Amino acid sequence: MLNSATVTRDQPHFGWLTASRARTALWLIIVASVALRLFSALYQGNSVGVLPGIYDQVSYDGLARRLVQGFGFSFAEGHWPATRANEPTAHWSYLYTIYLAGVYLLSGFQPLIARVLQAVIVGILHPWLAWRLGKRIFGPAAGLLAAAFSAIYIYFFYYTGALITESFYIVSLLWSLDICLRIAASSGPATGTRSLRWRLWVELGVAIAVATLLRQLFLLVTPLLFLWLWWMLSRPAARMPAAEVRRTRLARFLGTRTLAGFFVTIAIVAAAIVPWTVRNYLAFGMLVPLNTNAGYVFYWANHPIYGTEFIGILPADGPSYADLLPPELLDMNEAALDQALLRRGLGFVADDPGRYVLLSISRAREYFKFWPSSDSSTISNLSRVGSFGLFLPFMLFGVILAVMRIRRRDSGLNRSGVVLLVIFMVAYTAMHLLTWTLIRYRLPVDAVLLLFAGYGVTDLAVRVYARREPASAARHEALSSSGRQG
Repeated sequence: MLNSATVTRDQPHFGWLTASRARTALWLIIVASVALRLFSALYQGNSVGVLPGIYDQVSYDGLARRLVQGFGFSFAEGHWPATRANEPTAHWSYLYTIYLAGVYLLSGFQPLIARVLQAVIVGILHPWLAWRLGKRIFGPAAGLLAAAFSAIYIYFFYYTGALITESFYIVSLLWSLDICLRIAASSGPATGTRSLRWRLWVELGVAIAVATLLRQLFLLVTPLLFLWLWWMLSRPAARMPAAEVRRTRLARFLGTRTLAGFFVTIAIVAAAIVPWTVRNYLAFGMLVPLNTNAGYVFYWANHPIYGTEFIGILPADGPSYADLLPPELLDMNEAALDQALLRRGLGFVADDPGRYVLLSISRAREYFKFWPSSDSSTISNLSRVGSFGLFLPFMLFGVILAVMRIRRRDSGLNRSGVVLLVIFMVAYTAMHLLTWTLIRYRLPVDAVLLLFAGYGVTDLAVRVYARREPASAARHEALSSSGRQG
């Protein structure tokens, strides 16, 4: 009998999970995923109302309509955060606005069509990518569970029905992680072909470009993905002296193929960003690489109004975010104001670094919130408790289990894959704790944590099976003995 403490990716307990059964199960999960997201899309309907946590869809809808009408990226009236009427804006994702405008151009101003199309695309791709990542890192059973959890996670199908970037962004993020694993797996001399490796580098560039155009924050994560890839692609042979290891890593990194691969990926990402940099320069007369939101975010997130206790959304009976903007800066255009606010926000940190540390620590409460709250709507409370609150124990168990077993060669884990996921989660969480924090911004981390939840539940199933197996064998032996005595 297999010891329940040694879980591998090829457990005899899951011998029934053949390739055909796994494929059937995955299709059923995808059908459920699409159905739940279609339900969310239909529930939110053909109007663009203000539902909890998705107010940004009002902005994207208005911006897409203006784009279709030939007014470019602008609003007819003054708009959040401080954009004046008929003046250019770069605050919002260009790529998502173009997606929405494309649907409107073909179908008329029908938000429901955009919701349904998004529900089908994300409903298929999200669980499929969760399956691919979970299978590669933790094994087929854990991969299927991760796909199932991703399909039914309330936050995910609720936000997929909304006209905001979250769902496409999470898919592109998981896609980027999956490609990194495939590049690392194809790096050996006996694996893959040269053409395959080039296609993977190109695919990685496209995935990172999509994620960045949906949310420019992903550019801060990209160097960590590259660092992990460098580490994987420059691995020397086992049992090599330390000095030789360093020389081998450097030589392999400087190899033409590896450097060229990084160059191809970076060139594709740059090619996706540069046109918008040129557009922003023409619109604002200053260098803005992509979006104008980092300064606003950092300024509001660290404003002295919070003291040392961060508040996710300012209360309605107090000053608004617009009230916090310095009046002497309001004559600036959107881009200039963004940069001025960034300098002010950095000034808050320099003036009182101790307060900034305590304020950043306090943001953890909002970021990891899983309990119901009296100041939240019924939808928000149900989503929070029924998704993050329900799965958090399994997420934590899976993370702890994987980290504890990462050094064991018989663990069956893709150990470098676990490292990649942990690096992403830690870095992404740190970025939001140091800047702006809302539960919605944690969802990309939730998508990765559900992979660990699949691993944790798989391990629990193995433990239960291992405990029941000897009892079942004892009963069988007792029945056999009584039959022989009779």
